[in-house]
Amino acid sequence: MTSLTLLSPAKLNLFLHITGRRPDGYHNLQTLFQLLDYGDTLSFHTRIDGEITLAPELPGVTFEHNLIIKAARALEPYKSAHAGIDIYLEKRLPMGGGIGGGSSNAATTLVALNHLWGCGLSKSQLQTIGLQLGADVPVFINAQTAWAEGVGEELQAIEMQPKWFLVIQPDCHVSTAEIFSHKDLTRDTSAIKVAAFLERGGQNDCEALVRKLYPQVDNALIWLQNFDRNARMTGTGACVFASFASAEEALNVQAQLPKYLPGFVAQGVNQSPLYKLLPSR
Repeated sequence: MTSLTLLSPAKLNLFLHITGRRPDGYHNLQTLFQLLDYGDTLSFHTRIDGEITLAPELPGVTFEHNLIIKAARALEPYKSAHAGIDIYLEKRLPMGGGIGGGSSNAATTLVALNHLWGCGLSKSQLQTIGLQLGADVPVFINAQTAWAEGVGEELQAIEMQPKWFLVIQPDCHVSTAEIFSHKDLTRDTSAIKVAAFLERGGQNDCEALVRKLYPQVDNALIWLQNFDRNARMTGTGACVFASFASAEEALNVQAQLPKYLPGFVAQGVNQSPLYKLLPSR
């Protein structure tokens, strides 16, 4: 096996409750990660000189700071000395959008290189490595829509009813670090159970702050809530989303988007195709 092409899917946070701040500076949270059938595509081609390459370059991201390269470096101790890789990224997911683009890219890279380089690591071991790269990476390695607690690494797979989502991207880049360190962020929401969320829903504790700091997000939500009063922001933003019972409904609203608001329609899936696309050894 010398080459592999895999989907690197997007996610939505159907809700995001911040239940406290930890001594290490991270936050305890509760969220439901909904995986989508839409994302970036990563292609991998092995080489025998130990080199690692990535194309194309992403604007504003240096080679060594790209999470794809960080993921590849994290697996170097487990590969043979001569094993290298050429990686090509077909980017569809916006950066800084709160839909997991970078984390998903890192997860897909870990899974792909574990296979191509014959590292022999288990899914659990890959999740442990992935957590060092970002709190959202383990859910993409797990490849299942999941209820999450802790910093997002304590995962419980959950089956959601089929829905279609319109995801739109306001013209701004929201810094996750800025939002989680902001003095006005809500950090004391009471923990809830899965049944309570399924019955009554939840909110995104970052949304009010982001709407205040980024008028583009506020304006996008005002527009989208004309079609779904429960439309909300995902993660720390900037993307916002609404859910629909059918693709036709979602596509109908997408067709009405103002020109300054790009967006896409995707179906929620309970399992991403990541492992199904891996050839059996």
